[in-house]
Amino acid sequence: MPPHATPSRTAYILAYAAIYLIWGSTYLGIRVAVETMPPFLMAGMRFGIAGVLLFLVLKLRGADWPTRLQWRDQGIVGIFLLLGGNAMVTWSEQRVTSGVACLIAGASPLMVVLLDWVRPGGRRPTLILVAGVAVGIAGIALLLGPGAIPAGYRPPLGSLLALFVASTSWWIGSFYSKHATSGTPLLLASSIQMLVGSACILLLGLFLGEGRDLHLAAVSPVSWTAFAYLTVVGSIIVFPVYAWLLEHSSTAMVSTYAYVNPVVAVFLGWALLGEPLNPRILLAVAVIVGGVAIITAGRSRGETAG
Repeated sequence: MPPHATPSRTAYILAYAAIYLIWGSTYLGIRVAVETMPPFLMAGMRFGIAGVLLFLVLKLRGADWPTRLQWRDQGIVGIFLLLGGNAMVTWSEQRVTSGVACLIAGASPLMVVLLDWVRPGGRRPTLILVAGVAVGIAGIALLLGPGAIPAGYRPPLGSLLALFVASTSWWIGSFYSKHATSGTPLLLASSIQMLVGSACILLLGLFLGEGRDLHLAAVSPVSWTAFAYLTVVGSIIVFPVYAWLLEHSSTAMVSTYAYVNPVVAVFLGWALLGEPLNPRILLAVAVIVGGVAIITAGRSRGETAG
C-alpha cells in the first residue's frame, strides 16, 4: 500500500476484527501458558522471538538500521506496552482467571480519565466522563464484591493491583506512541518495541529467579501450543496491526477493543477452561463494558469538539 493511500474499508474491518477477537483470546492463551511456564520468561521469550523474526525479515527486505531517536521512542513504547502492560497481566494470570484479568485490564479507560484529572495541569473530566467512570467502578465493585466469584477463583489483591498497573502502563505507551516524533515505519516500530520490551521482561524474570523455575522438559504440550499461538498470532500478526490502527484511526476508536475483548475472554474462559460464569458476573461484564463505552463516546466527542 502506498504510504499516503487511504486504507480500504476491508483493511479496517480485518484490523479491528483482529484486535477484537484475537486479543480477546490471548488472555486464555496466557492463562494456559503460565500453567507450566514462569510468567516473565514466557512473556519475554514470546516477544523476543517475535521481535527478532520481524526485525530479520525487515533487514532482509532492505530496511535501514533504526536511528537513535527511533530506538529511544519505540523502546519507551515497548517498555510501557510490554513490560508494564502485557508482562504484568501475564504475571497476574497465575492467580486470576483469564476472563477477570481481561475485564480489569479492559477497564483501562477509567484509569486514563482519573490520571488525566489528577496529574499536574490535568483536565477536569466532563460530566459524561464522570458518569462513565462511576458506571465502570460500579461494575468492578459488582465483579469483585462478596459472592460474585466462587471460592477458589477469587483473585488476590496483589494480582488485582498488578492488573490496574498494567492497564495504566498500556495506555501511557499507546498515548506516547500516538505522539512519538521519530517517524518510524510501522513494522520497524513494532519490532523495536518487542525487542526492547522483551529484553526488559527477560531481565526482570532472571532477576526474580525465574531461571530456576524454567524446565523445558516439564512444560506441557498444551502450554507449548498456547506459547506458539501467543508468539505467532498474538505478537507477530496482531501487535503490528494494533500499531497500524493507532496510526490510521483515532485513539478513541482504537480503544473500543477494550469493551469487546472482555466479552470474548469471559466466554472463552468459561467454554474452554471451565472458569466461573454466573448471572452476577454477566451483569458485571455488561456494566463494566457500558462504563468503558460511555467514556469512549465522551472522549470521542471531546476530540471532535477540539
